[in-house]
Amino acid sequence: MTLPTCETLILEQKEHALMITLNRPKARNAMSLQMVQELMATFESVQSNESIRAIVLRGADGHFCAGGDIKDMANARMALGNKEASGEDPFYSLNREFGRMITAANQIPQVLIVVTEGAVLGGGFGLACISDVALSAQDAQFGLPETGLGIPPAQIAPFVVARIGLTQARRLALLGARFDGQEAERLGIVHQSFASNEALEEALAKTLNQVKRCAPIANRITKQLILDVGHVPLESLLDSAAESFAAAVQGPEGQEGTMAFMQKRKPAWTE
Repeated sequence: MTLPTCETLILEQKEHALMITLNRPKARNAMSLQMVQELMATFESVQSNESIRAIVLRGADGHFCAGGDIKDMANARMALGNKEASGEDPFYSLNREFGRMITAANQIPQVLIVVTEGAVLGGGFGLACISDVALSAQDAQFGLPETGLGIPPAQIAPFVVARIGLTQARRLALLGARFDGQEAERLGIVHQSFASNEALEEALAKTLNQVKRCAPIANRITKQLILDVGHVPLESLLDSAAESFAAAVQGPEGQEGTMAFMQKRKPAWTE
């Protein structure tokens, strides 16, 4: 597997997991356009790689992500003078690129595990909302500060609503509320929060081990099935699910899983 060369990310493969660290610590890992594009390139490079079964996304030096990079907003404002020549609104292009990235992250076939610490704001909040598993420090600070800056959380709002429901999303977005990891757990943004870094790391290791117990192709099929709920008519979805089930039962993973169960041993994919 060839990973892209990145300046704003640290990429490291550990067994069946790709560890992605947002690495702009001086900006509390605020998401620049370069970081967005490097994330997209990374997701694309691993999408079809079945040896990568989990992706862990976290931030460097005690912060997850403080939202969008204000410098990019300033650059977009400077580029307004070229709008007539290019025909593109630079603010639209900047915002929409983040939306494409978070959509790609949401649809990545691997198990996406997000570890949140420190600032979890704006775009960082959005990334937490599209994770398959979210683990947090209890003292992490979550929030949607956009409206306080005079802008909407344009690309994030749909994913927040999908995560926690319309009622809570309205409150958080329209008040720009700030809250900690414990409240994020109560709201369902993260699945677990931890008082110590040691407990957080132990939970991450346990989660990665749990991923290893699941058959890689079955996990991919299951994730796509879950993502299709509400977007594909139910009867069509169930027809497709039955076809996937039949193929899986007769395929290598289904045969190995059945044999391992009967022989009272672990399946090969756990090794």
